[in-house]
Amino acid sequence: MGAAMFGSTAFAPHAAANPSTGRARGREVAIFGGGMAGLSAAHELIERGYSVTVYEPSYLGGKARSMPVVGTGKGGRQDLPGEHGFRFFPGCYQHVPNTMSRIPVGDSNVKAAHLVSADALTLGLYGADYRPVIMPASRIGIKKTADTTLQLKNIQNAFIDMFASMKNIPMTEQTYAALRMTVMATSCQERRIGQWDNVSWMNYIKAYQMSADYRTYLATSFTSSLVAAKAQTASARTIGQTALALAYAGSGPLVPQYANGLLQGIDRLLNRPTNEAWIDPWVRYLTSRGVRFVMNTGLSGLRVSGRRITETQVTTSSGATSSVVADWYMTAMPVDRLKPLLTPDVLRAAPGLAGVRQLVDDWMVGIQYYLRKRAGTPTSHIALLGAPWSLTAIFQAEPWGQDIGRTYGDGEVQEILSVDISNWDVPGVLYGKTAKQCTAEEISREVWEQLRRGLNRGGYRLINDDELVRWHLDPGVTWRNGKAFNATPLLVNTAGSYPHRPTAETEISNLFIGGDHVRSNIDLATMEGANESGRRVANAILDRTDSNAERAAIYPLWEPELMDPLKDLDRDRWRQGLPHILDV
Repeated sequence: MGAAMFGSTAFAPHAAANPSTGRARGREVAIFGGGMAGLSAAHELIERGYSVTVYEPSYLGGKARSMPVVGTGKGGRQDLPGEHGFRFFPGCYQHVPNTMSRIPVGDSNVKAAHLVSADALTLGLYGADYRPVIMPASRIGIKKTADTTLQLKNIQNAFIDMFASMKNIPMTEQTYAALRMTVMATSCQERRIGQWDNVSWMNYIKAYQMSADYRTYLATSFTSSLVAAKAQTASARTIGQTALALAYAGSGPLVPQYANGLLQGIDRLLNRPTNEAWIDPWVRYLTSRGVRFVMNTGLSGLRVSGRRITETQVTTSSGATSSVVADWYMTAMPVDRLKPLLTPDVLRAAPGLAGVRQLVDDWMVGIQYYLRKRAGTPTSHIALLGAPWSLTAIFQAEPWGQDIGRTYGDGEVQEILSVDISNWDVPGVLYGKTAKQCTAEEISREVWEQLRRGLNRGGYRLINDDELVRWHLDPGVTWRNGKAFNATPLLVNTAGSYPHRPTAETEISNLFIGGDHVRSNIDLATMEGANESGRRVANAILDRTDSNAERAAIYPLWEPELMDPLKDLDRDRWRQGLPHILDV
């Protein structure tokens, strides 16, 4: 997907102020990585008059991209779409929707044309006592999904689940979980970073002392399904803040920053494959503004002199090397690819990057099932909580609003079930092996079986064996000598990891770090965090060049002001070395 593929006629609003040259005259920026962080930084900088070149070793869009299943399109149709994992845009996201609103699509923009609200949530609790329930996810969704949510079987399933949860998770435990969220909501930031970041989510909510269902659904399933994190190791601060943000996003008029309306837009998604809806229009726009894309080329070395990068080495997919010289450099690559670049010379110049080696990544990879019959369910994400591999999914035909058989493949496929596999280290139900120990074929069968056992219950039969045409596993997962490897692991914020995470600026004056491993307001390995990091890099470069251009907007996660007095009280207690007043 090189620059030559894209036209130059697109237009969108740009930064409000014209940049000045300032005392530092250099305006050449080299960005290594064309994923979310790199494209976001390029967007902010090119709109402010900088010269930007993006070097990408494989695919623009990174983990956010979609991909064709090559060779599946027949009769003038496009290849079937595959992806690293389905796209999910919670209502608390602000940076990504803002960027989308500045990417032109015809007479509109990506946000207006392609970002839509989910109407429902299909919740499946993977256990003998529970049944799948379809619940409206927005005010509009209440009306749009009434023919499904008000079916007798759905109402019965809801009551069965309610009574089962009350039986299996005692009210004292449910109350305690609510208390722990209240503690997080009223903790000052100093305590969140200084105390709760060093505690795992499992320990924070005392899951080891509670019932089995408490551990399964309130600890393990929530963390792994949401952020590919393990409750035993994930930072309580990260998980707790994320849970609060998701809750506040549904507060409607109370949170004007999210602009969701009452119970509207809590869960958003794209109405087309990701590249078609977002990545391709984005690259076309950036190209039209002057961003240069150098494909099949990645950063392989940094040369440091004093506190400056004097030269960088890049390597092409064929193994050829060359040097790149610019005024400012940004690494916008996954943390596993950043680590080898942190040589002793680099760390002596930027000791603040030493902690990067302590950061941990994990797997969260997608598989798509192509079906010959449309599901007929509302626009709804599926959360199969308690499934061994922590599965989340969505049927794509309804939100896309397309006749998939007319547009993609050979005409047989009418539905796409896109599934994220969040836990690759727990044995499955068919083979007794973890996902990392399975072959691709075994993974496809195991995921299908877990979905079948969790969703085909309580009068629902959401998937059928005779409707399955084919499947597609993220090609980033490969096998060598019987061992699985993942080219696109995801950072997980483990307990105590905050001090190890870099900031966008480094002690090297012309080197900046972008990616979901950079400290951000959302503090989560997400498109939103990566986008925010790109904006932080752009602002740091604007500062270093004394530009008078308007800075890229950085949006904090919203929290209600009524909590401020309680946070102030907790800040006083923190400074005195006292526990949170509700920490019992």
